[in-house]
Amino acid sequence: MELPSILRSPAPLTFEGREGSVCFFRDIGDRKRAERDRVQLEEQFRQAQKMESIGRLAGGVSHDFNNLLTVINGYANLLSRRLKEGDPLRDWVLEISKAGEKAADLTRQLLAFSRKQILVPKPLDLNSMVGESRDMLRRLLGEDIELVTRLAPDLGQVMADPGQLHQVLMNLVVNARDAMPGGGKLTIATANMDAGEGLSAGREGIAPGQSVLLSVGDTGMGIEKAIRDRIFDPFFTTKGEGEGTGLGLSTVYGIVQQCGGSISLFSEPGQGATFTNHLPRFAAAA
Repeated sequence: MELPSILRSPAPLTFEGREGSVCFFRDIGDRKRAERDRVQLEEQFRQAQKMESIGRLAGGVSHDFNNLLTVINGYANLLSRRLKEGDPLRDWVLEISKAGEKAADLTRQLLAFSRKQILVPKPLDLNSMVGESRDMLRRLLGEDIELVTRLAPDLGQVMADPGQLHQVLMNLVVNARDAMPGGGKLTIATANMDAGEGLSAGREGIAPGQSVLLSVGDTGMGIEKAIRDRIFDPFFTTKGEGEGTGLGLSTVYGIVQQCGGSISLFSEPGQGATFTNHLPRFAAAA
């Protein structure tokens, strides 16, 4: 239990010829809690502004870069068709094409982060998506990591692009796997939640405040407090050189935001990490 915060205000007093003092005590616990809440909200607002600014920059650069890649990949493809099998230049052109495709993939992830990628949303059952991906996830995790699923019955649907939400799940699972190099347990869970008014209120077909949760938790190394505020920044990564682009979690962030939802992180060093996606529940008839 949190002890009350006390404000002590002493005042001198003379009583029957003896010097003394009177002390007034006031509980200012509510004031301090309100101050902490205000500071936390201001920090969340600054973080949201920062991510919005980064998203706009990433979106603008990605569109321009994508236009250049279209030209590079197009001419590389035309050139490879003109070169005959066995021509030593053909292998060089193919390497250009491979590099161009990798760059295009990075561009798509940046567009997803900036919420400017064209999506095809439809009513989606997250339980079905997780069930269909279970075998592939086990192969992805390997034998040292136990996969556990906790899927809520009567789970509500969400309105989202299936391919994009599948990418969210894959990115979170890969991130969790890399956090458990010595093995461990990965848990995928779904749940319904009523959070009051506010979550995507006013969107057609969305019940205000009702959301569907998709969480991915691991028993790995955890995430230090010092880097939690940067965890969704594009190109920020704690992995070694050549082991990651730093776009996995930022892509997840962008996709979830584009769906009208939010993502939260709970983690302590040495105690694993859990990413929870809060997605608006789709209440209208499919």
